[in-house]
Amino acid sequence: MSAKAPRSPQRERRDTSDRTVAQAPRPAAAISPARSVAFDILTLVAQGNAHSDDLLHSSRTASLSPADRNLATALVMGTLRWQIALDARIGRLLTRPDQAPAQPVALALRMGAFQLLHMDRVPAHAVLNESVELCRAAGHAHAAGMVNAVLRKLTAQAQPGTRSAKETKRSAPIFESSAALAERLGHPLWLVERWASAYGREAALAICEYDQREPQAGSLFAHPGEDLGDASLPGEAAAPPSGAALQIDDGSRLVAELAATALPITADRAPRVWDCCAAPGGKTLVLAERLPSAAILATDISAGRLARMAERVRRSAHAARVRCEVMDAAKSDPADGANANDAAFDLILCDVPCSGTGTLARNPEIRHRLRPADLARHAERQRAILLGAVNRLAPGGRLLYSTCSLEAEENEQVVEAIAAKSGVRCLPIEPLIEQLARTGILAATPAEKLLRSAIREGSLRTIPGIQPCDGFFAALLERE
Repeated sequence: MSAKAPRSPQRERRDTSDRTVAQAPRPAAAISPARSVAFDILTLVAQGNAHSDDLLHSSRTASLSPADRNLATALVMGTLRWQIALDARIGRLLTRPDQAPAQPVALALRMGAFQLLHMDRVPAHAVLNESVELCRAAGHAHAAGMVNAVLRKLTAQAQPGTRSAKETKRSAPIFESSAALAERLGHPLWLVERWASAYGREAALAICEYDQREPQAGSLFAHPGEDLGDASLPGEAAAPPSGAALQIDDGSRLVAELAATALPITADRAPRVWDCCAAPGGKTLVLAERLPSAAILATDISAGRLARMAERVRRSAHAARVRCEVMDAAKSDPADGANANDAAFDLILCDVPCSGTGTLARNPEIRHRLRPADLARHAERQRAILLGAVNRLAPGGRLLYSTCSLEAEENEQVVEAIAAKSGVRCLPIEPLIEQLARTGILAATPAEKLLRSAIREGSLRTIPGIQPCDGFFAALLERE
């Protein structure tokens, strides 16, 4: 069966300076399926309508061959990671750099520049030809000559041996300003300056370099491909791996493993556990694996995301013990529980929605959408969710608060604001890491490195490029 042709990007209205009426888009017959799909996805991401990861795992790529799917993924993720650096490089080659190209033209230029500068095995003539055809197919034939000229200049600048990954790893100058670093490594200057202020210049450089590479999994855990074992309660050793591995990144798994290890012993009854921002469900399933005697409530404010998660849970061996419900954790009232046992929980995992600045390697478009003012908005929502969750902690119950943000407003400041007025205290997180190492869940060397370099005032703070995972924050609270 032939592959369904990708939907062409929407035509944009021609600028008033154009000399002719816009031409109708022509068929994209000369464009490879991978580049056509990548261009379509980048168009939707630029419009703010979707996330790259969702689109790359949607029906848009289902009909592609494995090789084309890999190429489309590399083009989308690479172009988004390097967009700021690519735009700067392209801008210096434009005849009128003060006049921004129309969005489809800019995308054709970025995709072409990314391939010329960062992909060794793609012939330059194929890059130029298909970039021009993408521009024509998007209804901007008048700009095809400019796209061709700019990419030819870029090709001429890339001497033999430099059109490769070496381009991304070239040595920085002996002295490099924050603005130059941000441009070279494709990050907004305001984020680079924040990280340099909070963590130091070397850490900011490490974060930016990490964000430009494909994230690697499996470096934190003793059995990276396992089905997460079956340690029934904290203090018991994990059973040997069995079955298929859960699909979850190392940072998310670390948060879930820490939460499971934090469960206080409840000798007279089965423990009650709440994952209050649960979708897409990976951390819920880690909790279910580690705590087989617990009754688990998994909630999320999004009905669509929760429905997909519920289906994932139904396919697991833990369906009978995990109940999924749509709920806004910030408005949770103990009296609203489906039964009296829902009123208080022994363990709560509160992994709140956040800016995601610790995950730019796998979610590169965040850097293009996030603004400084967004952090205060996120923090307000996070304080409301944490307060709602704390109010449902049983006496002696514990809560793990976590984000994948590197920003203090979403982490330490949220915890301090709620702990000060809600009758909970902060506990050190080191004993949980030590426990995970003793039971053979965390590998010994990463555990030692976390204890040595990722603890700040009793909380966990992983830094991409310093620790071998995304950036996560985790703090442990206990009801007194």
